[in-house]
Amino acid sequence: MTRSITEWVNVTSDVSIIARESGEVWFHTPINGNLDPFATPMTGVGSPGSTIGLLDGAINLGFTTIEKRLARPELTIAAYVVALVGAYHTSVDTPRNLRRAASRFLELGRPEVAAYLEERAREETGHDRLALKDLRALGVPGERLVANFIPEGIKPLCKRFDDLCAEDYPIGSIGYSYCLERIAALKGKSDIEKVRTLCPEGVDATRFLRSHSSLGSEASHVEETITFVASLPADDRISVVQATYQSALIMAEGYNHELLKSEKELLEEIRQAIGEALPYSHGPVPSGVEEVGALPVA
Repeated sequence: MTRSITEWVNVTSDVSIIARESGEVWFHTPINGNLDPFATPMTGVGSPGSTIGLLDGAINLGFTTIEKRLARPELTIAAYVVALVGAYHTSVDTPRNLRRAASRFLELGRPEVAAYLEERAREETGHDRLALKDLRALGVPGERLVANFIPEGIKPLCKRFDDLCAEDYPIGSIGYSYCLERIAALKGKSDIEKVRTLCPEGVDATRFLRSHSSLGSEASHVEETITFVASLPADDRISVVQATYQSALIMAEGYNHELLKSEKELLEEIRQAIGEALPYSHGPVPSGVEEVGALPVA
């Protein structure tokens, strides 16, 4: 009988993620001494079933750090405008960064990784323009706003991606990308409709959100990444999972930082960036519509 594949990755000094090909996932606290079967890094082959367990486990673990203090404000136009600015900044340099990482892997004699990253770069090209179109649709001078304003909670996330893609061995860039795409793929049609309730009649400001949701290509990207990561050597898989966890930590803290801001603070940040007040600022989502906070769209 064929033995089921089990994978494991130590993501912190006291937590390892263990996943089986069957889909079972659990978190493990390392044991001192030689009794811990997961103390030694894995060396075997991967499988899609265990790989998705490790990657999604890393994201879940990263977000549990803020679970008890997660802000849940009402969705407003100002919050959505700031989220679109964040989306612009997390997407504008993505093609360049991925191509930089791809070039490095070509130098390292890893054409299969380079090809994967090049394809991702092609697929992500132009997404920053979708965010700008959405801002303009809301009556906001998008180019001026993004040139003068980067949300504080987004800066560490952008820096993390820049740093990963500049490393001598930039395999962690795949973990970062997976983290953002996996979270985006969780958004559905109802999330898009909630944003539309805030917009004036006839205004479509959901281009970026639609593209980065289950209605766009994110679901297929997630599946492709899982299959690709599962095919990598064990050392690479370990690094990808660790980068996924670290990216989830930064993303969780950054988005929560933005969600904790008051409506007054958001409007003032926008005003300072564009030199004028937001053209209009609707109140919260109408009664009966589920609240979704600032709805990060990156």
